[in-house]
Amino acid sequence: MTRRILFTCSMLILFAVSAAAQKTKPWTEWSAKDAEKILNDSAWGQTQTEGETSSQPSSTSAITQTTAGRREDTSTSAAAKVESGEKKDSMAVHYRVRFLSAKPIRAAFVRMIELQGASAEQVTQWRTFVDRDFGDYIVVTITLDGNDKKRMGAATAEINGAGPDVIKTTTYLERKDGKRVALMEYRAPSDVLGAKFVFPRMIDGKPFIDTNSGDVRFFTEVGKTIKISKRFKVSEMTYDGKLEF
Repeated sequence: MTRRILFTCSMLILFAVSAAAQKTKPWTEWSAKDAEKILNDSAWGQTQTEGETSSQPSSTSAITQTTAGRREDTSTSAAAKVESGEKKDSMAVHYRVRFLSAKPIRAAFVRMIELQGASAEQVTQWRTFVDRDFGDYIVVTITLDGNDKKRMGAATAEINGAGPDVIKTTTYLERKDGKRVALMEYRAPSDVLGAKFVFPRMIDGKPFIDTNSGDVRFFTEVGKTIKISKRFKVSEMTYDGKLEF
């Protein structure tokens, strides 16, 4: 019995050490899987999927476009798989919602560019972006990827042609206590970072988000096609000892 207890304790200690090592691993050592996790399924980046959900394409296509100057036609790729006898991918669109003003998101983005084979000069330029100070603003971005050509076309048209004045009435951040902050500025997609939604970081002289906020919900409704609602747990948004949002 004593040996079993000692063995169990040892395993728990090893697990704790391993977990701590993962949390403290610098972003420059993240794998592609690590970076994608931060971008798409983390305290700072989440995914909302519309359509069938049994297959989720990678979100790296936009980043690949940056480094290689091209994008694969997913509909053609899917058709080729069917002709070759492979299982057809589910038809879906994935909305990637990310706190760009949070350092882990910027770090994951730059790390993906580096892993995709960007030149040393490109990587050096992008690395300055990781440490950028967003000052008094919270910036949330949305990008799209998927293989449902019809949905993608409609959603892309909506988000590219959205009127800032209209979006301001349908977009907000909301804390667990119900308090909301309205959108300050909307910027249609002009680069691979996607559409940008800018909010004030301070309200009445105090941070809108702090350690007592519980969770924060991002909500937006763009035209007739896009309606996104994602919650983020503030208790999990600490990175390198600092609350990042």
